[in-house]
Amino acid sequence: MIDIQPLAILREIERTGSLTLAADKLCLSQSAVSHAIRRFEERYEVKLWEREGRKLRLTPAGDYLLGVALRVLPQLEHGAAVLEDYARGRRGAIRVGMECHPCQDWLMRVVDPFLADWPDVELDVTSAFQFGGLAALLGHEIDILVTPDPIERPGLEYKPVFDYELVLAVAETHPLAQKQRVVPVDLTGETLITYPVTRERLDIFTRFLVPAQALPRRHRTVETTDLMLRLVASGRAVSATPDWLLCGVKGVKGVRIGEGIAKSIHLGYRAGPAPNYMDGFIRLAQSVQA
Repeated sequence: MIDIQPLAILREIERTGSLTLAADKLCLSQSAVSHAIRRFEERYEVKLWEREGRKLRLTPAGDYLLGVALRVLPQLEHGAAVLEDYARGRRGAIRVGMECHPCQDWLMRVVDPFLADWPDVELDVTSAFQFGGLAALLGHEIDILVTPDPIERPGLEYKPVFDYELVLAVAETHPLAQKQRVVPVDLTGETLITYPVTRERLDIFTRFLVPAQALPRRHRTVETTDLMLRLVASGRAVSATPDWLLCGVKGVKGVRIGEGIAKSIHLGYRAGPAPNYMDGFIRLAQSVQA
């Protein structure tokens, strides 16, 4: 295998036009440079340069090796820089898992500045978990979990990013829109729309309806926030929705649920040392409000 040093010597001689200047650039003595080239020539039984007075003229073998140096050395230098980036946490990948369906728009406002600040870090976002977000985080399938329902487990840490209140979204023309707050019995004649999440993880059930032994007339699920709000605005259904999601939505009003259901979005991650870009993502998320 060809040593790197002769390649570097030939490139610097080409750049500086002088053996002495090349030696200075490489922090070597002139005799060390000459010795390295002579050792290479003896190994491969070729001559790399010939002297013409005070000047050096590359032989065909030397000219070929210079071409190799100009192609290979930049790649090796780039590779060294990439490895240094990995070592210093400037390069890598983050896999973000979403357990907050309506947080998509908020997350995109985190993603844009993150991608600008960390151009060499890959970012992937998913909401498809085989066994749920917590299992995906513990199983190293994702690196960060965006969740409104942090579940404490050994080896995991959570940081809150913003607070909100869960409200009942109703059409502005709906009778419930005239109330300051709703009670459980108000929903017994309504169609309640939620995201496709089990009832055990829906606060409208666990913290409001089930304790009062009340259920909506009908419960259906939808995948997208846009469709949910359109159905609510049409008066066909009501929905338990984060208050910030209703800002600027026409035809829909948020009504307090009981005494209020306070919530927070958290970022979950595995405890222990983390790359700089992970800390950068978390700091950005904490600075962006919904």
